[in-house]
Amino acid sequence: MPFLGARSHARPAAVVLGAPYDATATHRRGARAAPAAIRWASDAIETYSPLRGRDLDDLALADAGDVDLDGCTPEAAVARVRDAIAAAPGLPLLLGGEHTVTAGAVTALAARHPDLAVIAVDAHLDLREEYDGHRWSHATTLRRVGELVGFERLVVLGARSGTRAEWAAAHALAHCARTGALPDHVWAGLADRPLYLSVDVDGFDPSVAPGTGNPEPLGLSVSDVVALVEVLRRGRVVGCDLVEVSPPHDPSGQTVMLAAWLARELLLAFCG
Repeated sequence: MPFLGARSHARPAAVVLGAPYDATATHRRGARAAPAAIRWASDAIETYSPLRGRDLDDLALADAGDVDLDGCTPEAAVARVRDAIAAAPGLPLLLGGEHTVTAGAVTALAARHPDLAVIAVDAHLDLREEYDGHRWSHATTLRRVGELVGFERLVVLGARSGTRAEWAAAHALAHCARTGALPDHVWAGLADRPLYLSVDVDGFDPSVAPGTGNPEPLGLSVSDVVALVEVLRRGRVVGCDLVEVSPPHDPSGQTVMLAAWLARELLLAFCG
């Protein structure tokens, strides 16, 4: 089932890709089922967004299906996602999967946009040098992203979990906060750059999005993330992802529905 409103287009303005991968998950696996579940849930919402006053039917949106990540090592999964994003026309929206796949998307877009900056919504800092013996992991993703684009071009919002060493390393970031707000002086350093937005669903409070592998209390509200998107719309977002939805741990379906709704909003917000 393709994502809501997606059709075949010779020159799509936006492309949805799935990255069904959760091989490095350490608490509760299940994120590999998310791309299919989010597409399924999208069929239950409307193509029209009253928040945006726009309709997916008016957007040249394609769904390129899933990247084949079966049996991949983390390094191989990152490389395959990189290649898929590099080949995708228009604005890519990557549906994870665990957060590891973000590194592949950022690698592809940083090659196209050398001055790329990254804004991540995440409960966890993900700044470990390695985790469980791997340099490429859901817990090391933002460390790898920072090494690629420069830590001074990396913002982490909604952060409320990490080791002592990770919190010390966070001082090198452009900004790191438990809230979802971008202070004016931080935005001033980002506004003229191409931007990549990564939304780890555990950045939301678990009362809003319980269906994730590593839920953390004191998270963001939907309104917090909507406000962030409104700020980013004033800049130039060249790619985004939505990761760490875990359908097996979402018995009510509310997290999957939120993800489908948010995917629609991101597409309509960032595709002119």
